[in-house]
Amino acid sequence: MARIVAELGRPETPDEAAARKAESSRRYRSSKTFQNLIAALLVTVAVVLVVIAAVPRGEPAPRPQPDVPALAAELSDDIGRPALSPALPDGWRVNQAVTEGQGGTEAWTMVYVRSGESGFVRVAQGLDTGEEWVAQVLGGARSSETIDIDGVEWNVYRPSDPERAGNITYALSTAAGPDQVLIYGDASPETTAIAAESVTAQVRELRETR
Repeated sequence: MARIVAELGRPETPDEAAARKAESSRRYRSSKTFQNLIAALLVTVAVVLVVIAAVPRGEPAPRPQPDVPALAAELSDDIGRPALSPALPDGWRVNQAVTEGQGGTEAWTMVYVRSGESGFVRVAQGLDTGEEWVAQVLGGARSSETIDIDGVEWNVYRPSDPERAGNITYALSTAAGPDQVLIYGDASPETTAIAAESVTAQVRELRETR
């Protein structure tokens, strides 16, 4: 029996019935496709959340510190005299230890930080140089005072323009035989003095080197 279509007021023709069924089938397939898409999206989000939850959240392992004594011993053999190897107390960490060009001079440089204190201290041994190298590194800053640390006299620098001096706020320098020792950074004078004291014996040994 043909279906009565209310809008037409008569039974639908075979072509109209076929068209109606085709449209109904299309809508059903479209609905299932959308539902499948939503289901796939939900599964993807769930997998991502599981992966994120499984990733460890601990702090990354700290980088190993450079072996300053070993590097200093190797450099000492190369230059034929002691290379500085600071003997700092517990609570200090060395972040860098390299031989690099500074102010036109080759310098053995170590960068230290102290636990519980902001700022850094560089301990540098300018090879075969003098006070002129210090002025280049510190942006032309000049010393106006001296300080005695463990029997060694150091020139004190307080750059008036830290930005020009590479963010250096305080520095100590002393001659050490053919070399110049420079300890500088943005740490406190007290912390810088500890670093200077840690190389006292080596400064004296270098002064005996000609």
